[in-house]
Formats: sequence, C-alpha cells, structure tokens
Amino acid sequence: MSSPNRKSSITLYSRGTCAYSHRVRLALAEKNIRAEIIDVGNDNLPEDLLDLNPYNTLPTMVERDLVLYSSNIIMEYVEERYPHPPLMPVDPISRARTRSYLYRMDNDWYSLLADLQGSDSKKIASARKQLRDGLTLIAPALLQKPFFMSNEISLADCSLLPLLWRLPMFGVELPDQAKPLQQYADRMFVREGFRASLSFAERSMR
Repeated sequence: MSSPNRKSSITLYSRGTCAYSHRVRLALAEKNIRAEIIDVGNDNLPEDLLDLNPYNTLPTMVERDLVLYSSNIIMEYVEERYPHPPLMPVDPISRARTRSYLYRMDNDWYSLLADLQGSDSKKIASARKQLRDGLTLIAPALLQKPFFMSNEISLADCSLLPLLWRLPMFGVELPDQAKPLQQYADRMFVREGFRASLSFAERSMR
C-alpha cells in the first residue's frame, strides 16, 4: 500500500476484522497512498489511541496534528488531500449522487453489522434477510456500468466491497437474481488495490 514517490505522514489505527476500517484501507490502497497501518487487534484500544480519539472508535486516522474518527470523513479527507487518482466524480451532481449512495449504504447496510456480528439469533436472521434483499435489489443496476453506478471506481465501491467480501462470514447467500452483483464483486476482488487493502484476518474470511 505504498509508493516510493508518494510520501505521506498518515497513521491509521485499524482493526483487521472491521468493515469500517477496511473501506478506509481500500481507499488508501486505490490511491496508492503510503500509510502506517496499526492493527489494534480485538483487544482493548491502546492508550495513545484513547488519548487521540474521545469516542474510542475505529478507524482513527492521524496526519501530523489532524485526527479524524469517522470512516466517511476520513475517506473524504483523503480524497481532497490526495486528489489523484480521483475516487469522487468531478461534477457536483455526480458527487452528490455518490454521497447519497454512501449515506444509503451506511443507513441501510452498515447499520446491520452490529446485529450480524451479535449473538441474538432472531436479530441475525433479520439482518441477513435485510442485507440479502437490499443487495439483490441493486444488482440489476450493476449491468449498466463497470463500477458501482459509475464508469470509474469511487468511494461508493470502497464502501460496498468490504460488505460483499464478508457475506460468507455473515451467512448471507445471494439468490440467482443477484448474479450481476456477484460478477461485479468477482471483478473487483482481484484488483491490486483491493488485494492490498486486505488484513491478514480478512484474507481468511474466504
């Protein structure tokens, strides 16, 4: 995830099993940005991170005197700070649409992660159905363009792919109607940026 001619002072506190951390790592990898990735594991957060982030959440990014907490804020900052290659469209209308996709992914799908990783069987079953049905609904749209609603890779892809990578772990099986989504995932999973974004724990999820 580094390039000899692309210097950066970014430190990213990340968890190897965390989808929120994964989408930030994917954005960094697609931009080929050098960053120090500190995997905090599944134990208690380190004291230096607790001092930096009052919310005690992951991922947390530090660049010089700047500390950012939300994964979406981190991704947007990285996009503006390191604009090439772009992960957001140039024109305002398309950028607004991409932000809307990100909002819907957070609201409709990322919000299910707590239940999917919990211990309540009823909540797990409900979350699986919601995620499966939601992904199946968008599948036909992926026949129109090579990336998610776009001719170029964007932050929307960086947010969607960590979820798709985790479907087997979540016990979510997509129906035949979602075949375009599976084909999209298969194409994206072999990209150099995606492979570079994977933690050791994520590589063992499939």
